[in-house]
Amino acid sequence: MKIAITGANSAVGLNLLTHIAATGDVSAIAGVRSQKAADTLPVSPNIAPQIIDYANPNKLAVSLAGAQCVVHLAGILIEGKGTTYESANVDATRSVVDAAKQVGMDHIIFISVLGADENARNRYLKSKGDAEKVVAASGISSTIIRTPILFGPGTAGADALVRTVRQGKARVLGGGRYMMRPLDVDDLSQAVLGTARRSPKGYYTYELGGPEPMPYRDIIQRFASLMGASVEIGGIPIWLAKLGAGVTSRLSGGGISPAVIDIITGDERIAKNADGELGITLTPLDDTLLKIIDAEKVDL
Repeated sequence: MKIAITGANSAVGLNLLTHIAATGDVSAIAGVRSQKAADTLPVSPNIAPQIIDYANPNKLAVSLAGAQCVVHLAGILIEGKGTTYESANVDATRSVVDAAKQVGMDHIIFISVLGADENARNRYLKSKGDAEKVVAASGISSTIIRTPILFGPGTAGADALVRTVRQGKARVLGGGRYMMRPLDVDDLSQAVLGTARRSPKGYYTYELGGPEPMPYRDIIQRFASLMGASVEIGGIPIWLAKLGAGVTSRLSGGGISPAVIDIITGDERIAKNADGELGITLTPLDDTLLKIIDAEKVDL
């Protein structure tokens, strides 16, 4: 089968494409915004890079034609000048849905976030909830997978861990006492591929997190221990960080905002983990952390 992927040069997209390159039954249209981004994609007969334009659903439909399923990864957590949650998370999703309708796709897989809610006060969570609503109203069978922070080589979460431990001392928002449920990015890719192969009829929303809830400060310490290192963790008051972020984001027209800080420091809670329903076995947290360490050794 052939699937289309938006945001193919993201950490999740690159990981998913690596899995696809190793399969014999799935090929992908890898959608990116520029040739520079296309040049970063894995090279494989199973992967066809395609420069796409979310502003034009008709052109987008031509780019995605031939795929039976679209995996929509594109979106932002941090706004920039001229790039808002509404444009990047909601309008882009609407364009993908319109394109999927035009080419007669069988299934949409949308990667969302824990806490997504069209009625949320947090603008990021609201935008993700609004995007889910667009997918739900598409009339196309769809699967929403809400995720927590993702860990694995190349992810932002992994990069932050490595920086923190290498410094040996770090000041973390709120002292890192908020609960996280980190998910191995390989597990997400397996869930996506399994869903694409099954293409279930109907509309489904799943929450998929890692196997071990843990405060962020404890994750840092465990990672440091596995690296044979130690790290001293201090705290930055969340209220102070939000005050500074509110000023700088308004002055710069983007960047880290109070809404982003609320996302970073919010407890990641899951009522019912969907690993069984999505047909995957979750990777133990230590195994995920060791994969990050091994990748860092290769890079050094």
